[in-house]
Amino acid sequence: MKLYSILFALLSTTLLLAQNNKPYISDVWVSDNGDGTYKNPIIYSDYSDPDVVRVGGDYYMTASSFNAAPALPILHSKDMVNWKLINHALPLQVPFETFNVPQHGNGVWAPSIRYHNNEVYIYWGDPDFGIYMVKTKDPFGKWDEPILVMEGKGLIDACPLFDDNGDAYLVHAYAGSRRGVKSLLSVNKMNPEGTKVLDPGIHVFDGHEKHETVEGSKFYKRNGYYYIFAPAGGVATGWQLILRSKNIYGPYEEKVVLEQGKTKINGPHQGAWVDTPNGESWFYHFQDVDAYGRIVHLQPMSWKNDWPVMGKDLDGNGIGEPVMTHKKPNVGKTYPIETPVETDNFDGFNIGLQWQWNANNDVVWHAKLPGNDYLRLFSIKSVKDGENLWMVPNLLLQKFPAPNFTASTKITLVPEEAKSGKTAGLIIMGMDYATLSISHDENGYYIQQTEAIKAIDGAEEKVIVKERLKENTAYFKVEVTAPDAMCQFSFSENGKNYKKIGKPFKAQPGKWIGAKVGLFSISTQEAKRGGYADVAYFKITKQ
Repeated sequence: MKLYSILFALLSTTLLLAQNNKPYISDVWVSDNGDGTYKNPIIYSDYSDPDVVRVGGDYYMTASSFNAAPALPILHSKDMVNWKLINHALPLQVPFETFNVPQHGNGVWAPSIRYHNNEVYIYWGDPDFGIYMVKTKDPFGKWDEPILVMEGKGLIDACPLFDDNGDAYLVHAYAGSRRGVKSLLSVNKMNPEGTKVLDPGIHVFDGHEKHETVEGSKFYKRNGYYYIFAPAGGVATGWQLILRSKNIYGPYEEKVVLEQGKTKINGPHQGAWVDTPNGESWFYHFQDVDAYGRIVHLQPMSWKNDWPVMGKDLDGNGIGEPVMTHKKPNVGKTYPIETPVETDNFDGFNIGLQWQWNANNDVVWHAKLPGNDYLRLFSIKSVKDGENLWMVPNLLLQKFPAPNFTASTKITLVPEEAKSGKTAGLIIMGMDYATLSISHDENGYYIQQTEAIKAIDGAEEKVIVKERLKENTAYFKVEVTAPDAMCQFSFSENGKNYKKIGKPFKAQPGKWIGAKVGLFSISTQEAKRGGYADVAYFKITKQ
């Protein structure tokens, strides 16, 4: 009997591990068509300013994360189409004291990821502090502490180049909002370790005449040429510019290689050139789709006369245009379909990697105890009463995952006092935001839909509708519908019969990011300590 129990336990553990390792497949967006082709975007989420590096047969992607924490997402792929979120290189944003409160639009801008000396490096510019670097031998594991490579205001969009002779260089752009000038690219020499800039730098390109807002620079070397891949023309309307020179400091020739043309893909630019082990070239870039953020596309790429050719030249002007479908990269093997995780049943040891806080997280904001199949969000006092949620740090948010989707959750509020001032709920967050929440007063529990239009400017949150509840548990849903990201909230008291509530809300992007969906649990300043909300699940499904 004892042996049987041991075998049963081992079998149960094996089945659980197998289930946990099973690739996650989104219910709302899959790029892999399952027939050897893919459709764009490969990720319909706000992984803006993507950069990718190949390490052997593995591909790693990172992206801008701005004020959210943890920061610097790390995604992994074996075939360049199917991606899994595996880590964050920056658990807390630095300087800590600055990012302990929300810093909308600040923080991590346009990182670059490179492989050098058996380590993976990421460089990024913080427009208020300078250019940082983190590195690791294991992208799945712990990353080193960040190093400030170059201190200064307005230094952004940095990328290293480790040259054949052991020299190291850094190309970067400037944020006009901090430095008073933009559309310039500069190259600095670094120490061979890539941890410190050694000189003031040399301007190598001025885009003011033909390529306004040139930025997002990426450094490469091929066939004796130094290449700077740089987007220009603005986030939503730009094009992909290529610069090349036999000398790292120029002069650089220029060529536009990718534009919207007659396609529906606006502003196809800023990303990564990646090759496969057999020599194929591919280019990742973003497309700005307003409330949905900057989503990730993959374009076929080749070389002609030592210039890259991207997408397909549909109108014969010598400039590529993005494709919507294409044969998958040839990586020598077929891999399972997989997508970044969205749904969280809160049955693991921690919350999923898809979640980010609105600022550096505090350990007392939530609890996820082993064996508990729910997430506990504590009722936190964070802003003055009457202020909206724009500056609340303990918003637990994730990216919009598709044009059309439904987010649903079950929340139980435990106020721990008769007149509580405690509220928890579901939120669509951006420069405008809307919520559906459960609260408690001397008459019992109630739900309400609210919205704050121009929350970024400090606008008051207004109650749209309020209804009484019999119990302290409610089931919430929000349906998001393309093309305008219209959001309709609904609720249920039994999890079966849902009723629409309030009025439709049009999601808006945040500061340099797309809208987000998620959870919150807050307290008024006058309320006593205590109180929490238990969240049974957070599911992303079709409508």
